[in-house]
Amino acid sequence: MNITTLLTSLSNCPCGKEHTVNIKAVEIGRGLLARTAEILAENGFPRKILAVADRNTLSAADGIIDILKSGGFDVKLRLYDNLREADINEVHAVEADAADREGILSIGTGSLNDICRVAALTLDLPFAIFATAPSMDGFASGTAPITENNFKLTRPARQPEIIIGDTDILAAAPAELKSAGFGDIIAKYAALADWRIANLTMGEYYCERIAELVRGALRRVAALCDRVTEESTEAAQALMETLILTGLAMKLAHNSVRPASGAEHVISHYWECKKLEMGQLSDFHGKKCGVATLIVSKLYHEICAFDGIEIGEDRTDWEDIYRVYGANFENDIKKQNTPTVTEETTPERVRENWGEICRAVAEELPTPDVLLDMMRRAGAAVTYADIGVSEALGDEGVLYHAYMRHRMTLMRLLPMTNFPIKDSLIPLGVGR
Repeated sequence: MNITTLLTSLSNCPCGKEHTVNIKAVEIGRGLLARTAEILAENGFPRKILAVADRNTLSAADGIIDILKSGGFDVKLRLYDNLREADINEVHAVEADAADREGILSIGTGSLNDICRVAALTLDLPFAIFATAPSMDGFASGTAPITENNFKLTRPARQPEIIIGDTDILAAAPAELKSAGFGDIIAKYAALADWRIANLTMGEYYCERIAELVRGALRRVAALCDRVTEESTEAAQALMETLILTGLAMKLAHNSVRPASGAEHVISHYWECKKLEMGQLSDFHGKKCGVATLIVSKLYHEICAFDGIEIGEDRTDWEDIYRVYGANFENDIKKQNTPTVTEETTPERVRENWGEICRAVAEELPTPDVLLDMMRRAGAAVTYADIGVSEALGDEGVLYHAYMRHRMTLMRLLPMTNFPIKDSLIPLGVGR
């Protein structure tokens, strides 16, 4: 992936913003494990580093520590058994270990990357990633979802300077992780629709060129859905590059979520937080986002097909919201909704743009039957049972998730409408 070429394609953008990234190099290809030290050195990465991995990712990148040391790097290793949750306490642990280091290298994906990128920002250290599975979209992100007291919020973080992915390792990753990556990618269909809806209803910044970059990446990966679970270096490279590109898109858009995250991601976070509150770990992020995207697709298309839509003031029952979230999360919800995001629009504006809102849904979001076919062919999760979520928790997340974030989505607009959301959940169809 050529970063210079990408930025050149976005120069003099009609949106009026300058699109920049801090990434020096993205190297995705065969045989790159052996060249890890060389690639880091060529791009000016410091020699005295903290490497952070777990036993699974270090095994996948077998020999990487010796390769780094042979290449002149002074490596301190922080090794987890199996890190599944990016918690603020682990961020602080990485900060402590990196206090005498000059850079941080994450060997792995997901939560490992997230705790490292936040620690790197706090310590003002360069950050790099050696990826071991194409499983989620946050590789190139300048933000990270971090859990504190079981509530997950997106925090500012350090964008990596260098991302390395050896396609032999990526292709050999467990099929479940590759399918999770596919689920995270198809979530961008819903995210793009919500981005346009936010622009229509509250004037949130929107860039068509960035949106088209993401659409192109979606088309590329959708065409390879039958090969996702194979040990195919071609499919693994396409997955990885698309996951990186969607993370880059957030940085290019000067946004912590758009165009990579909409209602589907918030639903996933709701399920995760509630399971953590019960002392249970959640399934992989991309698996949950894929299931949530199926649900969002069904509901968004039904909302836009609803005959006799009426739009008025926001009729949210806040006492009901606080009851459902409970005492552990009530203060967090109040922070996210003071003011609440619907105060940035009006019923008149929503009514005037309803046709365009539904046009955005029709143009960006495939129908659930189309998505379901792609996801099954890619081996992705498609039901609540597939992600270890009960029907009660699943539906609760759909109904109440939108208050976790100060983010405009079509789901957050529903209390301004007469659409019978609870009736649409019985039966939900997909997601069961």
